Amino acid sequence: MIKVNKSKFESVIQIRPDDIDMNHHVHSSRYMDYVLAARFDQMERCYKMPMSEFITHGFSWVIKNTFIEYKRPLLLGDPIKIITYIDEMQKDGVKVNFEIIKTNNNKSACSGYFNYTMVDLKTGRAAEIPEWIIERYAI
Repeated sequence: MIKVNKSKFESVIQIRPDDIDMNHHVHSSRYMDYVLAARFDQMERCYKMPMSEFITHGFSWVIKNTFIEYKRPLLLGDPIKIITYIDEMQKDGVKVNFEIIKTNNNKSACSGYFNYTMVDLKTGRAAEIPEWIIERYAI
């Protein structure tokens, strides 16, 4: 296991009408989309290494598995913030913890984690994370 600082970063998203399902709240699959959108934002803004830079170097990330614990529904117009941090880093992957907070009452809508594996784009197989990437993500 590689040492990480567990710095937390936030992104803000507004719930849109197309996020709402037949039960009049955000569909469960959209929560994953929110976390992925937040990670893309944070990769560029906070870590100073956007996804395009990974691709330029022949790497990408795939989701190995994920866990979400739903606590309360998100509704149309709810302002939310997504907090993420790297909890663990292994030789070929990272575990990113997250929480989605309803900013109008500061209550948690859900929390969980994603396990991502770094992939070599040439082979499509898991790749060891280079030291220079570890250094940039160890903030």
